[in-house]
Amino acid sequence: MRLVLVSDTHLPKRARDLPPALWQAIEAADAVIHAGDWVSVDHLDELERRAKRVFGCYGNNDGPELRERLPEVNRVELDGVRFGIVHETGQAKGREERCDRDYPDLDVLVFGHSHIPWDTTTPKGLRLLNPGSPTDRRRQPHHTYLTVELAEGRLSSVTLHTL
Repeated sequence: MRLVLVSDTHLPKRARDLPPALWQAIEAADAVIHAGDWVSVDHLDELERRAKRVFGCYGNNDGPELRERLPEVNRVELDGVRFGIVHETGQAKGREERCDRDYPDLDVLVFGHSHIPWDTTTPKGLRLLNPGSPTDRRRQPHHTYLTVELAEGRLSSVTLHTL
């Protein structure tokens, strides 16, 4: 199973649309996980139209329409892997310990907010993934997103893509 992980798209405030390479990856994926800050409900509609399946949460920049359609924290099991999706996890210092405490029932937590790509494993084995942002790199050198491949109930690969 192939997943695309994205966050902090901020459409149409930071860009008019997602980059074509990301749309290609989305359309080829088995599912898309979006960790919040969509900004426009039209973006959610377009993603749902073009992707096979979409799982997401709302972020701090998402208004009432998105909050009505998306949870603050989403949980989904895909190919035997227990995913959580949340926008904010707090500051980087202490993140692993906080997430171990707050999400003991997950294998992977996908988060956003910082626009900084992140891939670590906590002391208790929770994989933390932040895809960065494909439209607003802030102080990062590139716009980014992640792809994840699942096989036999585990992550077989995680790849950071630059745009």
